[in-house]
Amino acid sequence: MSTVLQTKTTSGGRIFYGWWIVFGCLLVAVVGWSLTVFGMGVYIHALSERPGFSISLISTAVTVSYLVNAVCLISVGTATTRLGPKLVFAAGAGILALTVPALAYCEQAWQVFLIFAVMGLGRACLSTTSISTTLAPWFERHQGRAVSMALLGASIGGMIGTPLLLGGMTVFGEKTAFILAGASSLLVVLPVVLFVLKRTPQEMGLLPDGEAPATDRATKTEAFWSRKGAMATRQFYSQLIAFALSLMVQIGFLSHHVSLVAPKLGDQGASIAVSSAALAAFIGRIALARFADRVDLRLTTAGVLLVAAASLAAMAMTSSAEGLLLTSVCYGLTIGNLTTLSPIIARREFGAASFGAVYGVAASVIAIATAFGPGLFGILRDTFNSYGPALVVAALLNLVAAIIIVWGGRKPLPSPS
Repeated sequence: MSTVLQTKTTSGGRIFYGWWIVFGCLLVAVVGWSLTVFGMGVYIHALSERPGFSISLISTAVTVSYLVNAVCLISVGTATTRLGPKLVFAAGAGILALTVPALAYCEQAWQVFLIFAVMGLGRACLSTTSISTTLAPWFERHQGRAVSMALLGASIGGMIGTPLLLGGMTVFGEKTAFILAGASSLLVVLPVVLFVLKRTPQEMGLLPDGEAPATDRATKTEAFWSRKGAMATRQFYSQLIAFALSLMVQIGFLSHHVSLVAPKLGDQGASIAVSSAALAAFIGRIALARFADRVDLRLTTAGVLLVAAASLAAMAMTSSAEGLLLTSVCYGLTIGNLTTLSPIIARREFGAASFGAVYGVAASVIAIATAFGPGLFGILRDTFNSYGPALVVAALLNLVAAIIIVWGGRKPLPSPS
């Protein structure tokens, strides 16, 4: 963090305000991931214990939630650019404040599907897309570091979200715990919206990265990619396919992590496993934040995917409590980096001027694919009465993704048409 804060404005040596935007986005990510991505595992575990609610049924409802999220991402990115992040983040927090408590009152399947569908919109408003779009005007040279730092909040959400939800259910009961969880979204996000967020550095008399004005140097003209032009390149569709496969696996795993380990570890042990994986993701994100602006991102992504594949394959072959904890931590090292690398690669290869249009499409398609992760895990688990086959399939998909991401960078990016 100290390395980050060395970037200052030109007046008085103050910390560049963009890093306060990063901190605000970090808090937004804590809420977004703890109550959606990591919270899904708790919701599946809690709802599946009620009569008439099977794991496959709830997993399908979670898939619907992610599909709604995917459909909304392009509009959310556009809204963040045109209206500013304040309205988008406030809407996301408000939706979660309503839908999370509502889950505790579900009695019929259609209610579960409806609530998860609406939650998908809230997830989109607090997503990687909205956070990356919020940060895009503030950073050029330090874009990779800024996004990585902001998305540390996702790992923090995993570390604290699941234990607080499970612990709250034990201490207060399910309904009270879900009500408190929903209220926390407003308590955390609204102060960020009201007191921290600004749209651009220019409205504060600043430049991206806190750079000093340089009237004596030529202005750099950046090539602009249309959506159609970008989609015709192997760089675009290789990263799209690779991240669609790997993030489908990731979302499926995270949604079932509690149910996967709880039979062997119990609720407390499952909470430790999820928190340990999130802590590992936090460590992985810190490492990426340190080197993201200097490494070959495609080779880095391939390495992350190979670690993920090995971890899932090992988890499929172990039944001991120690083995489940160890493999959860190993897979956790890859969780944060996969989420963070996707927008950073798009920004580096297609540039800041084209980022909104290009990544908006990519994020939407990737999110549609990831929506099927929870359902895939749930169907395979119910079919084989075990999570083993689902983990093996997930490991193979990560291997395929690693090959594709390296292949996509083997040729130079052509000039925009």
